[in-house]
Amino acid sequence: DDATARFLLFRQQRAARRSGHARSQLPGLVRVSLIVTTRSRVTNQRCGVMGDFLPGSAPDAAAPPETDEKTEQIETQTTISMDPACYFLVHNIAKKHNVGTIARCATAFGVREVVLIGSKSYNAFGSKGADGHVRFCHYETLSLAAEKLKSDKGVTQILGVEIVDGAVPVDTHPFSGPTAFICGNEGNGLSDAQKAICDGFVYIKQHGPGTASLNVAVAASLVMHHFSLWANYPTRKRVGEKYLVEAQKPTRTHKRGMVGDDPETVRRRRAAKREEIARNEEEAEGQGNGDGGE
Repeated sequence: DDATARFLLFRQQRAARRSGHARSQLPGLVRVSLIVTTRSRVTNQRCGVMGDFLPGSAPDAAAPPETDEKTEQIETQTTISMDPACYFLVHNIAKKHNVGTIARCATAFGVREVVLIGSKSYNAFGSKGADGHVRFCHYETLSLAAEKLKSDKGVTQILGVEIVDGAVPVDTHPFSGPTAFICGNEGNGLSDAQKAICDGFVYIKQHGPGTASLNVAVAASLVMHHFSLWANYPTRKRVGEKYLVEAQKPTRTHKRGMVGDDPETVRRRRAAKREEIARNEEEAEGQGNGDGGE
């Protein structure tokens, strides 16, 4: 495989350095066939390893790589805006590592933002680095979050995930536009305060006898998935048996596990700081002129 090819190349280069030979004296580098496995076939492709050839030998004639028509292409995907937007509210979750798993599910299913309520910090454990691809925002209270999501972000409804009177199965896709979801505490479900900001409720059908409810991150992933299906989000490109991950993560403006202030708040704080510095300089200058007059 490609790891073996790199290892063989490294050993040849190291041996050449130790023996004092120039790189051009190396024997022809091994050309390795990578076995690219997809669900229904195995396709051999040449590894693009560069190297010299043995004296008197010549490289193979240039030819297109061996592919079949169904070979999946590895392409860089630009970020696509997912509309209508999905938001997920995180509040009163007991096991903090669940938040990292929720973040991982959020980027998989195209969630616009994970909304932290109360504390600005979160535990990224379980995200497998996916939290770096998720946008987070923060509000101090549930009521403020509900107000701002609707006024600033265009959310049309906040749906609680809970088995209550009037709740409808999430697989019926009772959505009408940009939507925010909130799950309850692992042990007690949604609190009265959480229910108060909800415009409706959905629940997940269960069919087996062994558990009364699902893990909060599992429940979150299911409602996110159903919303993405309803919203018809574009499917991510695949590489073999995995989905393509963006090589470039968004630039982090705050430490991991902490939600930074929104850009407008940062601008206001910086402007206020500049005004304070200018005011202090003017006061210092005025005091200096007064001392000189005496």
